[in-house]
Amino acid sequence: MKKLVIIGASGHGKVIADIALLIGYDQVVFLDDNPAVKTVGEFKVLGGSGLAAKLAASGYDFVVGIGNAAIRERIQNQLVESGCIVVTLVHPNATVAYDVELGVGTVVMAGAVINAGTAVGPGCIVNTCSSIDHDNVIGDFSHVSVGAHTAGTVKLGSRCWLGIGAVVSNNINVCDDCMIGAGAVVTKDIEVAGTYVGVPVRKL
Repeated sequence: MKKLVIIGASGHGKVIADIALLIGYDQVVFLDDNPAVKTVGEFKVLGGSGLAAKLAASGYDFVVGIGNAAIRERIQNQLVESGCIVVTLVHPNATVAYDVELGVGTVVMAGAVINAGTAVGPGCIVNTCSSIDHDNVIGDFSHVSVGAHTAGTVKLGSRCWLGIGAVVSNNINVCDDCMIGAGAVVTKDIEVAGTYVGVPVRKL
């Protein structure tokens, strides 16, 4: 029996649970440190993150279903350091090229496309109907949101958030810890961390 624990009882976690069931997990449960949360849809919240070691000993795999990059990074690193098996999940309706590298704990949602020559770091979210074109490097714990697109040879730093419908033009480098607003268009390199919005983007 394949069993999965999702850390973080949220709507995002619910989408991850759907992927897990579609790719053959028989049992999906959640952990969340908010004691008021008992269920996520039809899925049970067994308790707080302190139960991770016990569940790991019972044969559960793990994935972190938390949108905040810094929190996702911290929790995933804690899981790996404690010996938990953190898995990478790809929706069966995603398109991932033969040579794409996906880091541990990354989740690829329905309708996403990742083209040849691309490397996606650990703990990333490649969200619904987004696309990452050829020869991209997506930094650790970054999030390519619903309907966002990167053209060829883009380098997106670690802990970046590419908002819904945002676009990064080809041959662009974006530094670590950048938030790109919904619908924004990046046409030049971004070298300073911060929040960027508009067409073309400007720093807030």
